[in-house]
Amino acid sequence: MKESSEPTLRREADEDMSFEFDPASVRTEYELLHLMRRLIARYRFQRFLIARLPLAEQQRFSESLVLSNWPAELVRQYDVSGAFHASVLVERLRQTKLPLAGGAELLDAARGDGGEMSVRQLQADSDMARHFALLLHTTYGEPFVVMLSGARDEPVGAERAVLYLTLVQLFECLERTFDAGSTVREKLSGREIECLRWAAAGKSSDEIAIILGISAYTVSSYFKSATRKLDAVNRMQAIARAMRMKLI
Repeated sequence: MKESSEPTLRREADEDMSFEFDPASVRTEYELLHLMRRLIARYRFQRFLIARLPLAEQQRFSESLVLSNWPAELVRQYDVSGAFHASVLVERLRQTKLPLAGGAELLDAARGDGGEMSVRQLQADSDMARHFALLLHTTYGEPFVVMLSGARDEPVGAERAVLYLTLVQLFECLERTFDAGSTVREKLSGREIECLRWAAAGKSSDEIAIILGISAYTVSSYFKSATRKLDAVNRMQAIARAMRMKLI
């Protein structure tokens, strides 16, 4: 009786840990954002983060974010403190290929002076008592931190393995959206990118025309063509998509 029940229990455990999705169908960051929300709900986490690994101390934390549901105030605190690039988490991820798990101390500065305590309090208030993180690289070698946070215990055993493989699959989907952005960059002209960049900085069409030495009508034409190439419905959405794709 025992031998016949074990396979059944194993199948039930596998089904309980399953998180099914079709990687080939994921084409946009919005779709990936939806999947990440499903993932943390499935595995009982509350927060997620995908960010470029900081390569320089002057890089703002918010500039490295790709996908995240972190509270805005927590992101702002890390921008102010500049602590993320020097955190225990980043230092340890640089030294291993294995997932890391730990408490709020992972996001403390590796060589802090005690000023990180206000950030730790924000973590506690944001259901971020514990973290599960890994370092993944694009095919071009660019490093990214992928992290799930919440109040639950550290994933272990089969659950840990399945979660790790799922995050790798999701990251591969994200990298395809980067490739899509590269394709759009090749389609956008230099002038279109300039117009989008100045508009993102808050400049009007008339101001952009003066800056670039062209007519306001020509600026509008560049915006129309850029909006079409970015598959956006208006100028604001075109700017937002260009920023998400790191085109501007």
